[in-house]
Amino acid sequence: MALSRFSVRWRLPMTTNAAPTAAPPLGPEEEKLLKRLRRIEGQVRGIQKMVEEGRDCHDILTQFAAVRSALDTAGEGLLEQYALGCRARPGEAVTPSDVVRAVKLLRR
Repeated sequence: MALSRFSVRWRLPMTTNAAPTAAPPLGPEEEKLLKRLRRIEGQVRGIQKMVEEGRDCHDILTQFAAVRSALDTAGEGLLEQYALGCRARPGEAVTPSDVVRAVKLLRR
């Protein structure tokens, strides 16, 4: 079974006997990001409803643009946090190559 390049990093331990480790508490930046992502989720659900209702394409495309902009803003905020020292690897310094890799991921 092939794993995607992302699944390895975030994969849970294979053993189910081990007690799950508690995630570190979320900081204000993570809470802010989650709030923004929930708002984007609501916008996407709104677009789904608009399509189901047969709404005007112009209105739907306007909402697509708003979602894209909101995702870009969220991604930029996450990139900024990554550059400051992402909590995915606590205690490790972020190198310039780490930042370049993150920028390339965001620009895909």
